[in-house]
Amino acid sequence: MTTPSKIGPNSIIQTVAALEATYGKTKAENMLRKIGQGYIVGNLPKEMVEETKFHTLVGALQKEIGETATARILQESGERTARYLLKVRIPGIFQKFLKLLPPRPAFKLFLLAISKNAWTFAGSGEFSYTMNRPPEISVKVTFPTQPVVGNFYLGTFNALLKELVNPETKIKPDIRKENGNIRCHYSCEI
Repeated sequence: MTTPSKIGPNSIIQTVAALEATYGKTKAENMLRKIGQGYIVGNLPKEMVEETKFHTLVGALQKEIGETATARILQESGERTARYLLKVRIPGIFQKFLKLLPPRPAFKLFLLAISKNAWTFAGSGEFSYTMNRPPEISVKVTFPTQPVVGNFYLGTFNALLKELVNPETKIKPDIRKENGNIRCHYSCEI
């Protein structure tokens, strides 16, 4: 029996925070209870979580509020996760160094660093990037979920790249089901 893959707790923590920011704390908590996610209320994770918990939350939200609203929540959740990473996880000296570099070398160095810890957000999936023109980021989600989950990664990458690589960064997402997986492809104009 294989051990379930784990991802960072911000996937859930920041999704709940985005729900509360959008709907208010009481309505968000009631919604979580209604969709079978009541165990989260007042009990946010403090350590790595099984990826199933995040993907189950995403699926339940999509059924309850629809794909468009869930996409907005997940994009905001990703942006909130990026702010957390910038504040707590990415060393300040590294951030300052990246900002001194031209965009392409900064992108390459940043994504190289990200790839070392990609398991913390990709779980059982895969992460890769290319230095094509324009550069590209890919996340393949192998856990059975919906394409809307790609908006979480979109929000995270967009906020991080704008802060660390180039504030004018624009990302064109291509998120789709492919061979039973979710392929999240982000073309980055840096």
